[in-house]
Amino acid sequence: MIRTIFVVIFVILFLLLGIPVLGVFWLISRNEKWKDSAALAQLRIVQWAFRCICVLSGIRLTVVGEELVPKDEPVLYVGNHRSYFDIIITYARCPRLTGYIAKSSMEKIPLLSTWMRRLNCLFINRDDIKASLKTILAGIENVKSGISMCIYPEGTRGKGDTELDMLPFKEGSLKIAEKTGCKVVPMAITGSADVFEKHMPFIRKTHVFLTYGAPVDPAALSKEEKKKLGNYCQNIILGLLKEQQTQVSAK
Repeated sequence: MIRTIFVVIFVILFLLLGIPVLGVFWLISRNEKWKDSAALAQLRIVQWAFRCICVLSGIRLTVVGEELVPKDEPVLYVGNHRSYFDIIITYARCPRLTGYIAKSSMEKIPLLSTWMRRLNCLFINRDDIKASLKTILAGIENVKSGISMCIYPEGTRGKGDTELDMLPFKEGSLKIAEKTGCKVVPMAITGSADVFEKHMPFIRKTHVFLTYGAPVDPAALSKEEKKKLGNYCQNIILGLLKEQQTQVSAK
């Protein structure tokens, strides 16, 4: 109960105190000379906030394979998705400018949606094919301009008994990599739903495992593998999740 209260208070204070900060960065970013520096500063501020939330939530995080993530080029992150904390945990570790693709309902949340837009996040309405395509095209343009993107190809949070019970990856989610040629970084996360979703509305201390797989270069794949890139990446993530299950069992 106490953890939940602390997290809620922190988030509210950050969003409120962040209003003048957003204004300052908006003014700075109008100058092309300082635009990139302002964008990176905003990223680091939000990453600090997310790390604070992880500490307040009592998350003990084990990270494997982070050294595999390219630092000098934009990539497309994809992963399994069972919790809101997936975003908080992974975004806090992005080495360069990165935008997440979130469900369109997030766009209606005051202040939070403003921060998300400033951080190159995009909103997708999966019930509207035309609008979804527009979002993916915007993601392609972000990658072309040097900004990494992250998308959870299941399309929603999985609610199976274990992390291995993933929903099929939507192939359209990988179009960003197919059209730009950027590498795909598979992410596997275990235990994130134990922080909040399994006992809402309370946050509980737990151990979360995050594993980054070796980047997948679409250009190095066969024609058939490229055609089913989503399925190809999901199998990699499934393998990483099975390895994590072994780690969890050994604890």
